[in-house]
Amino acid sequence: MIKVKAIDHIVLRTSDLAAMLRFYCDLLNCSVERELPDLGLVQLRAGTALIDLVSVDSELGKLGGKPPQQDGRNMDHICLRIAPLEEAELTRILNQQGIDTTEFAERYGAEGYGRSIYINDPESNVVELKFEQRITTA
Repeated sequence: MIKVKAIDHIVLRTSDLAAMLRFYCDLLNCSVERELPDLGLVQLRAGTALIDLVSVDSELGKLGGKPPQQDGRNMDHICLRIAPLEEAELTRILNQQGIDTTEFAERYGAEGYGRSIYINDPESNVVELKFEQRITTA
């Protein structure tokens, strides 16, 4: 059984990174935790979670299509932290429901690096499922 424990992070695409940083840092008091300029990514600490800001003209941002507007995607994906589960079991559960999955990879989130997988919800929103703690398999 899959059990969501918390939101780990959300990823927002932006055409005005400076304005987004003013809003989230100056107004809402989030702090910059990590910057990866080569990818166009700035990660902000928001309590126990992260808000990732991705410039639409960057390597990552271009993957989401048009800039945020009426017919363009603003949210790249949401990451849900889930209770520990064997990777093969999680894949089996998802596949039984007809849900396609990506390969597991080590990714950075609100609690540091951990294993995660990407899926799509029924409206084609990208959902990352990230283990609350890493389970090692033999």
